[in-house]
Amino acid sequence: MNAADMTLSMFFDELASDSPAPGGGTVAALGAAAAAGLVSMVARLTLGKEKFRDHWKEMETIAEKSDVLRSRFLRLMKEDADAFNEFMAAMKLPKETEEQKKTRADAMQNALLHAAEVPLETLRLCADIALLAFATAERGNPNALTDAGAAAAFALSAAQTAAYNVRINTKALRDQLQVTRLEKETKQHLQTVRKFALQTTDFVEAQLS
Repeated sequence: MNAADMTLSMFFDELASDSPAPGGGTVAALGAAAAAGLVSMVARLTLGKEKFRDHWKEMETIAEKSDVLRSRFLRLMKEDADAFNEFMAAMKLPKETEEQKKTRADAMQNALLHAAEVPLETLRLCADIALLAFATAERGNPNALTDAGAAAAFALSAAQTAAYNVRINTKALRDQLQVTRLEKETKQHLQTVRKFALQTTDFVEAQLS
């Protein structure tokens, strides 16, 4: 069953089991989906409030964008588990002959690359959510200020978790060009998420002081 379709109890029971999937990559996408949901909530709590009329159009756009991102993160939960299962299937391929060994090795490398690309996508989109979180914190309904702050915190945590999952898969990749690309993109996206998340945290802390 798709992890996103499970009840919370079912999901966390499965997560706590000895099954390696769902794992960290799925949890990263889940955390990012939670961040997106919080952003949408803050935006919608701003809409319709007369005192925030000047920000209605922006908040409507933010709500729509974060809704799309939330749906994408939920799909990434499944894609991450599928990518792991793809690698496990490749490992089980026969390896009796030289041709079989090559086929198996190629399949494992392709699966590893896919398993790195999925959390990289989660990480990249976390930057979008972190930026939207800052916008809702700064110009959204101040009564939901800490929800925007929570969105930024979840986005950063999800991004860091996703980055770990990219890196663990690149360690066994043989294509150094792909490794270099993945490591570079991971570093860049993580820096972007941290930048926006820190801006949001600083703003929230200043308002709460």
